[in-house]
Amino acid sequence: MVGRYPWIAKKARALHSESLYHSRALDLQFRRKKLLMKKPYIVLIAFCTLSLVALLLFSLREGGYLSSNDIPAEPPAPIENTGTVFTYNFDSEKPGDVPSKFHGVRTGRGAPGQWIVIADPSAPSQPNVVVQNLADPVDSRFVLFIADEGRFGDFDLRVKFKAMSGEVDRAAGLVFRLKDANNYYLARVNALEDNYRLYHVKGGKRHPFGGANLTVSAKEWHELRVECIGDRIICYYDGVKKIEATDETFRDAGKVGLWTKADSVTYFDDLRVVAK
Repeated sequence: MVGRYPWIAKKARALHSESLYHSRALDLQFRRKKLLMKKPYIVLIAFCTLSLVALLLFSLREGGYLSSNDIPAEPPAPIENTGTVFTYNFDSEKPGDVPSKFHGVRTGRGAPGQWIVIADPSAPSQPNVVVQNLADPVDSRFVLFIADEGRFGDFDLRVKFKAMSGEVDRAAGLVFRLKDANNYYLARVNALEDNYRLYHVKGGKRHPFGGANLTVSAKEWHELRVECIGDRIICYYDGVKKIEATDETFRDAGKVGLWTKADSVTYFDDLRVVAK
């Protein structure tokens, strides 16, 4: 039959070839759809992997981060009675040394603070001041210098400061009712932003609850002062009241100290606290 009608065999072969072609085309189309369905997952996995690598590199670059569970406890200190006064003018310290009766801590990332005594002819009380002079530009770097002798509930706290330099920040601050490097109140001024802010720092995170805008001139001496009675906090700048607010985050007595941020290089002198 086929021999008599060769066109039938030819037609059968053509139909078979066409069937194979369509079968292969359908298979290829299926594979493409399957690949397209997988593509978003591949992109997501690649993105997550790159993000984790970037986060690890950033953490290593910035010197790591201490969580609230990793922060060491503060050395013990007594709660001071009403009328107790501590004054620190650093004049009996040797230039180049870290002042006695203080220790440095850091909130956030970046290099630890470098607090040393230097001579300054312009010092409010001659001849010395203390300076944080390690300029690390990490924006989340808060460096503190904590007085070890006592804890204060209600008090009058003040210090003179001179903001010398800083491109990311040019700041000076007072910390009080401090529990550890991640939990305290902060009153700070910024000579780049020309403002005064009051925060509570809880678990290493700042939360503002008071502020004022003002001119903070660099390379000149100014005074910060904080009065704290119960939950009421009053902040002064050069003897003028600028902020008054209430907050109940930290009601118990805590330590006091100095504060700077990022690449701020700031001089401090005549830190004085009076228990009330």
